[in-house]
Amino acid sequence: MEISILFFPLIASIISGFFGRYIGDRNSEIVTSSLVSISAFLSIYVLYQVIVNQYEENIVIVNWITSGSLSVNWSMLIDPLSAVMLVVVTSVSSLVHIYSIGYMSHDPHKSRFMAYLSLFTFAMLMLVTADNFIQLFFGWEGVGLCSYFLIGFWFKKESANAAAIKAFVVNRVGDFGFALGIFLIFYLFGTVNYSEVFQLVPKVLDKNLLFLGLKIKAIDLICLLLFIGAMGKSAQILLHTWLPDAMEGPTPVSALIHAATMVTAGVFLVVRCSPIFEYSPLILSLVTIIGMTTAFFAATVALVQTDIKKIIAYSTCSQLGYMFFATGVGAYNVAMFHLFTHAFFKALLFLGAGSVIHSLNNEQDIQNMGGVWRKIPYTWGLMIIGTLALTGFPFLSGYYSKDAIIEFAYLRGNTVGYLAAFIGIFTAFLTAIYSWRLIFKTFHGDYNNKDLSINEMQESPYIMIVPLIVLAVGSILAGFLFKDLFIGVGNEELFWKESIKFLVPLSDEHPPYSILYSTPILVILSIPISYYLFVKNKNITKWFAEENKPLYKFLLNKWYFDELYEYLFVKPSKKMGTFFWKKIDINLIDKFGPDGVSNLIKKLTVKAVKFQSGYIYQYAFVMLLGFTALLTYLIVSK
Repeated sequence: MEISILFFPLIASIISGFFGRYIGDRNSEIVTSSLVSISAFLSIYVLYQVIVNQYEENIVIVNWITSGSLSVNWSMLIDPLSAVMLVVVTSVSSLVHIYSIGYMSHDPHKSRFMAYLSLFTFAMLMLVTADNFIQLFFGWEGVGLCSYFLIGFWFKKESANAAAIKAFVVNRVGDFGFALGIFLIFYLFGTVNYSEVFQLVPKVLDKNLLFLGLKIKAIDLICLLLFIGAMGKSAQILLHTWLPDAMEGPTPVSALIHAATMVTAGVFLVVRCSPIFEYSPLILSLVTIIGMTTAFFAATVALVQTDIKKIIAYSTCSQLGYMFFATGVGAYNVAMFHLFTHAFFKALLFLGAGSVIHSLNNEQDIQNMGGVWRKIPYTWGLMIIGTLALTGFPFLSGYYSKDAIIEFAYLRGNTVGYLAAFIGIFTAFLTAIYSWRLIFKTFHGDYNNKDLSINEMQESPYIMIVPLIVLAVGSILAGFLFKDLFIGVGNEELFWKESIKFLVPLSDEHPPYSILYSTPILVILSIPISYYLFVKNKNITKWFAEENKPLYKFLLNKWYFDELYEYLFVKPSKKMGTFFWKKIDINLIDKFGPDGVSNLIKKLTVKAVKFQSGYIYQYAFVMLLGFTALLTYLIVSK
């Protein structure tokens, strides 16, 4: 049964990808959606067995690599951590598959699209069920490759191709660090299997290494390199620039990448490696700082964006920051809880945005929307639920998971923890402001679209609405139903067992009421504030933007990270490439290499042609010269 969870998406991808033209688009959609949905139901059953019967298993599919002391299996590790990820990945993926039937109905390459989605799901399942770093890296690179296919799916669109390349290249930076981390793990421990590595970690705590001329603890270096990989995949600040551009792909791709698969891989990596990270307080503090900085940065940028998908993309970036600073303060189970709840409401928001775009004939600028809630009431109501959950409105899923992160950061009791809690509260307020800005500008106020009459608008088909309803139920109930299981006091040992290591037990103290109530109060207050700013009195925001143009441009240009990287890396690389191409490749290598040889042969050929005149006396003269030369050689040689 467990192996079926893994292979059904792969089989679906093969059928749709290689035989889609023979079985037709509709059958491709049915096959892929059905097989991935079966995987989702089986995953739910596995999680049930893990919760009720404490089921754990490591199923060896095949011995994969054996070379010297390196022995790597292709395995399927079932434990509480992987069981949770199985449910998250397969459930969201199955709903995205079903939703895509309606959203991609007019696309001529539906079978290829469904094949890519299923292959993406298989790669992610490979990643989360790995029992060793090599299989993890295989799935890691697999989702990176599939993201390239999906982001650039509309390959005739130049911006989509550029976005796909950007995502691929930026992730390679992080993946290089991750690969170095795996090499270092094998160098120090002689194995890449989780169980063996985690047991051997205490033996290298006193070992120091020389890295880039610096003396650094081996355990700190391992954690740093692994975290660099996580930063790239989960779009943390410095390696985040690919994430908003990834919106060039179809909206179902955005939902799949942002809600349950690729971007959560980095968080999963840190949590899976908690037995290593727990021994490195220095890197855990770095993880906290990067996480809270990313959360704040992305929230500020989302305040001024106008593309509906990019606003939600920056929201994803911000929420991932919350997850990382949760791991940084040692609350790995809380990070997984937020990852779990986030999958539902973020998929709901992305697919809801896709429904809006579908109804508005591919319009994505919220400045060209407004006043459409009566025309698409189902989409409006469901996106309201997703927004409430995202902002942490009381008793919805985000309320339980996000507030828990802030509380545990405060209870950590150190300077970094207090700072993370404060920034977390302020970022939650910013999140509520930009989230309600999106709702009010999209659905309320005046209708601003000049290309489409409001009377021509229609609600999305039921094949797109039903997945939204399922996700809305998860957005409402996931937090309440699973909070005690995931983060209840004492459940670190009861549920998570050995899948997460807590070297320093989480505090069971009660945080101050100021911490408990500040976030919900700010979230509730943000609704009337946003309504006044973005519906009732829009002149205030215009006035503020004009009065603070440098700040507005700073946020609008995303803190100028793209421009900075263009100046530091892209332009110098282009200049260097041009220099080597023109000066070295053309003027040196080609001139004296293949071009030089070919020119020499050409000149010799032109000279030789002159001997082919057709006159007998000239041939006789050449023969006489040849005979004379031969006779001379024979005489001299004696």
